[in-house]
Amino acid sequence: MRNVTVVGHRGDPYRFPENTLASLHSAVERGADAVEIDVRLTRDGVPVLLHDDSLKRLWRHDRLLTALTYDEVRAVAGGVPTLRDALLAVGSHRLMIDLPGATESDIRAIVGIVRESGAGERTYYCGGPTAMLHVRAADPAAEIALTWDTLVPPRPVLLHAVAPRWLNYRFGLVSRDLADRAHRDGYLLSAWTADTRRTMRRLIAHGVDSITTNRVDALASVLGGRTP
Repeated sequence: MRNVTVVGHRGDPYRFPENTLASLHSAVERGADAVEIDVRLTRDGVPVLLHDDSLKRLWRHDRLLTALTYDEVRAVAGGVPTLRDALLAVGSHRLMIDLPGATESDIRAIVGIVRESGAGERTYYCGGPTAMLHVRAADPAAEIALTWDTLVPPRPVLLHAVAPRWLNYRFGLVSRDLADRAHRDGYLLSAWTADTRRTMRRLIAHGVDSITTNRVDALASVLGGRTP
């Protein structure tokens, strides 16, 4: 079986709440090479792990994150970790940081934390063109996975400005032709978010280099029992 990077989507969310330290630990224990996390900033500028703009869905507290300080978040949703927590939690494993709703100043703060933590070599960033342009400006050496959700290829001027290592496609768009084109152009190809073994096998057959999944153990099994 070809070598494919296993990325746990927000950790191991079928077993533990997404974007929590328990979820990250579980993903690593079950065979993830990297863990994808979502990072947003609190009102006082602390980067924390949260996909949504509010605490309602996951933490049953109907407040926007931007309306709360980090201490207030801890008081109502103690399981929300900081980015620093997450960088420590995964040890030598990689973190793929998604940046939903991030502003240019948010991204500078997030990239700064990664740099201060000495985690630049094991951290990479994913997201749309605007966010990734801000990442590139904040860190010329950053590893980037440009998220793309259409079969119309990114324009060369965008690719030149972002300089991604990865092209990151929704799994339903991936074909052998797309994978061949990405590799021919010098990019690695990642796919999100595949949760059935049938889809995982199809993506592997098409030649992807990385798969993001909510079911790390299933993907590890498909890849030959990589769970420790």
